[in-house]
Amino acid sequence: MTTYTVFLLLGANLGDRVATLQQAQEQIRVDVGPVLQQSSLYETAAWGVTDQPAFLNQVLKVLSVFPPEEILEKTQAIENRLGRVRREKWGSRVIDIDLLYVDDRVQQRDTLTIPHPFLHERRFTLVPLAEIAPDFVHPVFQKTNEQLLAECQDTGEVKKWTP
Repeated sequence: MTTYTVFLLLGANLGDRVATLQQAQEQIRVDVGPVLQQSSLYETAAWGVTDQPAFLNQVLKVLSVFPPEEILEKTQAIENRLGRVRREKWGSRVIDIDLLYVDDRVQQRDTLTIPHPFLHERRFTLVPLAEIAPDFVHPVFQKTNEQLLAECQDTGEVKKWTP
């Protein structure tokens, strides 16, 4: 049986952000596969559409038997169950789950691009990713997450969250 090592970015900026991230993580465990590692929670400035509440973000490393397209379907179903409504690109949301990496796979399809196409441009992604997988090499850029973070031009605030 093929297994995939998957890195997922969770984000929430509406409602009880912590509870939502916990619920998403539990549903990922059940529907996608066991969580091998999780980053700290980070409070981050909104990106893209900046006039909105701050996000809580976290990266999970998950082991899955499902191929990338099925993982995407499963994570979108989790988003829907938790109340995600898609109104505007990069707008406020109850939950967002992005596929960052699936092993060292590179693919570009209409519905899914791996690695995530904006991963290297976003501090809110790279900080938690570098926390749990600093030496993981981006299969397109051939740079580690730590190197990508050091070179990232994004100046948005990313700080460890404390309740």
